[in-house]
Amino acid sequence: MHPMYEANQAAGHSSTVFRRTKSAALGLALIAALGLTACGDKKAASGPAQQGQAQPPEVGVVTVALQNVPIVSDLPGRLEASRVAQVRARAAGIVQKRTFKEGSDVKAGQQLFVIDDTPYRANLQSAQATLAQADANLAQASSTARRYKPLVEANAISKQEYDVAVANEKAALAQVAAGKAAVTNANVSLGYASVTAPISGRIGRALVTEGALVGQGEATQLAVIQQINPMYVNITQSSSEILRMREALSKGKLASDGTAGARVSVYLDDGRKYPQDARLLFTDLTVDESTGQVSVRAEVPNPDGLLLPGMYVRVHLEQAQIENAMVIPQQSVTRNEKGNFVMVVADDGSVSPRPVQISKSDGINWVVTSGLKAGEKVMVDGLVKVGMGAKKVTPVPWTGSSQPAAQQPKPADAGKVESATAPAPAASAPASAAK
Repeated sequence: MHPMYEANQAAGHSSTVFRRTKSAALGLALIAALGLTACGDKKAASGPAQQGQAQPPEVGVVTVALQNVPIVSDLPGRLEASRVAQVRARAAGIVQKRTFKEGSDVKAGQQLFVIDDTPYRANLQSAQATLAQADANLAQASSTARRYKPLVEANAISKQEYDVAVANEKAALAQVAAGKAAVTNANVSLGYASVTAPISGRIGRALVTEGALVGQGEATQLAVIQQINPMYVNITQSSSEILRMREALSKGKLASDGTAGARVSVYLDDGRKYPQDARLLFTDLTVDESTGQVSVRAEVPNPDGLLLPGMYVRVHLEQAQIENAMVIPQQSVTRNEKGNFVMVVADDGSVSPRPVQISKSDGINWVVTSGLKAGEKVMVDGLVKVGMGAKKVTPVPWTGSSQPAAQQPKPADAGKVESATAPAPAASAPASAAK
């Protein structure tokens, strides 16, 4: 047989085999398509029945309630001791002894330092001796004046002699007064040799040691005492904010919190709230020209000594409140080009959008001033279900999680949830058949 003829025969046979294989593949694909169509028809036939029996999806809602919302200003603050006293040497001399422990609490009048008092005791003794001599001179002058009085009345002595006796008595009285003042001064100087605490509080480190010469020409500073219970909190607040709040209060837009002063809460640098509330003392009348801030001072108890002077804290200042306001979670509010709105669930389960007015944030919530009424249910969770075409929903109380409490699967139902979401084996059959 001719080689060319054999090649043509082989090529024809291969083409025939290819056509048969292709026809078989198309047939299998058609069968698979028909099978999928039949399955789809079955699902379509059973779908309406299942939808007729399905319950409206559950969504998390909150019930709107009227309440008073405080206006809180978050401001930086710095702690300061309520009283600070510098212990100084008012007597000149050598420091002999320190009688306190550095960093301890001291009482007013407690001895802190002892200064050499030898010269002051000598001055006291000298003043006392001078006073004694003045007392003796006074006694003699008084006796002479008493003897001369009946004599001058009887003209036994001259009037001049009696006048001299009376003048000597008065001079002796003056000397006694001067002597008493000298003794008092000597006692005061002697007392200065024992340095005492002017106030009660916590004393810092000693600024001098034993053997130091102090009080020469000036009152040498020896230590510092700070009273840290209570503590002062120095705050700065914007003057424009104060003016806006006062204007709102005068127009009735805001109301006072009903207390004698603003409520002040102190937060430490790690975010913890200090257990003791502070008390507002005063607001300065002068505005800082460089910053436009007004100084505000509050007083906070510090019985345990947790707060220290110089610490920086955050202060929540409640000076007013919004009356009859409504608070809803922030995630329940949606914003578009027309403004803010929420989804309101009616008693029959129907859902409708509602525009609202928002004034401020209160932590993780929004304060709504208009658009809602007390008792209405606002959807917080489940907006996706409404977007998928649900006309009615079943409201359940929102628990603060991403799902209502009724929808959260229990650990025992984990297997059921997994099996329900797993793909059916039949769904992959056409694909295997197509191979």
